[in-house]
Amino acid sequence: MSNILQNIFIDYYEHILYELHPRQTEIENISKMIHCGDPSYGGAFFACPDCGELKFVPFRCKSRFCPSCGNMYNQKRSFHMSCKLVNCVHRHCVFTIPEELRIYFLNDRSLLNCLFHSVRDVVLRMFHNQNKAELFTPGFILVLHTFGRDLKWNPHIHALISEGGAGNHTVWRPCTHFDFRFLRNSFRKVLLDQLTNKIGKSFCKVKNEMYSKHAEGFYVRAKPNHCKPDVTIKYISRYLGRPVIATSRIDAYDGDNVTFHYTRHEDNQTITECIPALDFIKRLIVHIPEKHFKMLRYYGIYAKHHKQESKLHKCISSEKHRYLCKFYNWQNMILLTFGYDPLKCPKCGKSMFAFEVYYKKTALFEQYRKVMGYG
Repeated sequence: MSNILQNIFIDYYEHILYELHPRQTEIENISKMIHCGDPSYGGAFFACPDCGELKFVPFRCKSRFCPSCGNMYNQKRSFHMSCKLVNCVHRHCVFTIPEELRIYFLNDRSLLNCLFHSVRDVVLRMFHNQNKAELFTPGFILVLHTFGRDLKWNPHIHALISEGGAGNHTVWRPCTHFDFRFLRNSFRKVLLDQLTNKIGKSFCKVKNEMYSKHAEGFYVRAKPNHCKPDVTIKYISRYLGRPVIATSRIDAYDGDNVTFHYTRHEDNQTITECIPALDFIKRLIVHIPEKHFKMLRYYGIYAKHHKQESKLHKCISSEKHRYLCKFYNWQNMILLTFGYDPLKCPKCGKSMFAFEVYYKKTALFEQYRKVMGYG
């Protein structure tokens, strides 16, 4: 059974192709989402060893653009991220850019890498400045969001930064003071310099305007929020790679217009918008990233093979990590997300197992036919 978002895109699929001129990656993700859970695109038959009951489970699309699959992806990546965290307080920071600069990132999506590089350089420099000999290095995770709560194009970086760092000689030193002024001014300078190098001399006039209009730097939210390890993991789940909009936020669709709601950031008021369906679709698909573009990146001691990583006490031990990895299979993920076991026999309640797998109505392999007495 299709959800409301699938219905909207199915109804307007031809309009999307011929009026919006989508990118190739947009077409691929839209097609995947539309056919998510469609039995004609394949699935698996499961059989109960006790009563012989058969159950067909269609394949999912595994696209992050899909609300249900994106939520599953979110939970898996949240788990793997939490396994990297050092057992210390983390701070959730947000690095934003002025509205005048957003169009550059929309027209040339390769510039989104500049956002990551700028935040990385600024955070590392802030910690290195504390001791030139130690060069303390924090652990931090950066997640790119291109959407605001109203679904409009608004690229910004969510950063989860450890309140402490590993030095060249000291294993770990806590750091609770984040230089707010330094973050704002340095982020402005580094980002504008990188954009100038990428875009060229034509950007110099805009660069000068940014310095005059934003004399105190670009807005960076870095206030203490006391993110202890358990709270940190909740932050990760919330800000990772969640879909642009959850189906629960879509209030109505009448074939022409879509009504949805969001909580306004400034005053926490619930705002309801009703816009033409094609405009709604346009707001959504613009946030589909290019293929293979990494929306989430690890830096500092959370980067791969960092020399200090093995010396630090993690939130989740390696033994617990190995145990939990076995738990995070598709069956348990559905149980956690939707509250039911997809392999529980509807008749007798026993666990079912794979009997036949189909892909686009073609059998790929068959299991246990002789055991079950079906062939």
